[in-house]
Amino acid sequence: MHFDVITLLPEVVEAYLSASVIGRARTAGAFSARAVDLRPHGVGKHRQVDDAPYGGGAGMVLAPGPLVQAIEECDRSAPVQGRVARILMAPGGVTLDRSLAGQLANDYDRLVLVCGRFEGVDARVSDWIDMSVSLGDVVLTGGELAALAVIDSVCRLLPNVLGNAVSATDESFEGPLLEYPQYTRPRDFQGREVPAVLLSGDHKAIAQWRLRKAVEETRIFRPERLENRRGLPTEIRRLVEELDKKRGGE
Repeated sequence: MHFDVITLLPEVVEAYLSASVIGRARTAGAFSARAVDLRPHGVGKHRQVDDAPYGGGAGMVLAPGPLVQAIEECDRSAPVQGRVARILMAPGGVTLDRSLAGQLANDYDRLVLVCGRFEGVDARVSDWIDMSVSLGDVVLTGGELAALAVIDSVCRLLPNVLGNAVSATDESFEGPLLEYPQYTRPRDFQGREVPAVLLSGDHKAIAQWRLRKAVEETRIFRPERLENRRGLPTEIRRLVEELDKKRGGE
């Protein structure tokens, strides 16, 4: 899979894509990515990429010419062809979640991620865009963080990206539950001990403990994920009902 990130801050994008697990997977060829600098597509001596909004108002708007040129250049020079999605990172877009990441990983061979900046992007660029994606109800100074979140969430679902293949399926937001609490050494940290069951070697008991803790975490922090009781697996539904009874008796 290949990613193009159209940005005014290519050094920011490259720094993240060269680091840690994602950087190692990129170097190993599990996916390819490049930061596409918008500035060379700018107009005039100063390579201008923005202008004042028609109708007045504060700030500047990214002009359509440089962005469309950059998108079309990505299409012409992409090392991978096939199925492509051109995505604008914008606050009004579809919220990035596990389901969308899976869709992007499975349905496309190439993503072109357009990072907005300033007061936004000229609306006419939408004719070159397939979808808009957002990190949620938060305002950012630019789309780079959102674009990197898309790449990170999609890449970890690709073959040979994660060191442990189980990690992609045994995660928070995989299924209805949040992740259970994790512990490592030392066994006793300032009087706070690791739960005894995790030291028991009883894998069945550990699995049951983890499932119960995952249900408890979800009930506290994301209760809406447990609202559709009929859609829950039997064991999870039983634990939810058991915890509800316990709370009712307190």
